[in-house]
Amino acid sequence: MDYLWTEDTGAGFHYWQLVNEYLFGNTLRVESKGSNQGILDAVRELKPLEKDRYFIAFDIVYDNMDIMNKYLELRELAERYEEQIWMLDMTCFEYVILSFCNLIEWTGTNKKDKIAMRERILRAFSAHRIDIDCIYDAATLHYLMGFKRYSTEKVLKSITMELTENDEWSVKGEQMGRCWYKDCCVRSDERRVKCHMTEGKSGADKIMELLRDQETQRITECMRK
Repeated sequence: MDYLWTEDTGAGFHYWQLVNEYLFGNTLRVESKGSNQGILDAVRELKPLEKDRYFIAFDIVYDNMDIMNKYLELRELAERYEEQIWMLDMTCFEYVILSFCNLIEWTGTNKKDKIAMRERILRAFSAHRIDIDCIYDAATLHYLMGFKRYSTEKVLKSITMELTENDEWSVKGEQMGRCWYKDCCVRSDERRVKCHMTEGKSGADKIMELLRDQETQRITECMRK
């Protein structure tokens, strides 16, 4: 049996359920362990059966020492069962959304300042962290310095939430907003002020575009072997 364990709850957990459904035909058992500590505790106690594989979706955030201490212990534990426990190379669920190539086009957000910051942050992003030395824009630097206990993960979550604030595209509730995976509504509906879809798409087409995008494909590469 193949398992996917994640710390994510809510929309992040829903994302992994959609990964399972659309990319792996529901062949995975997807479980949320609720937190970083929950993941670590579960792996500490794990004694996998011979044919079991465990894919661990744990956020890698190099500028958060608490997370990194847990991650380093997880890697050490995984090495005991190197053919059965796989650490996924991911930063966080919010980075998957923020880096999605169609994010701005689809959501129709008009926050031009945050759109510009997104581009600068993505250009400065490397090896699971924002390289602040690569950012020269004063407004973006001011935004980054405004975080109490700054970390890359906090920044990614904050700006992603601002760019997906419409309920239909939200990624902060119990599930991802319906526009990510449900068929498009009628284009003539004047209430759809935060959508730039030029033509209707099926829910399956939309979620597959997200899951075929670079970041999800990179993260799940080891799962397809």
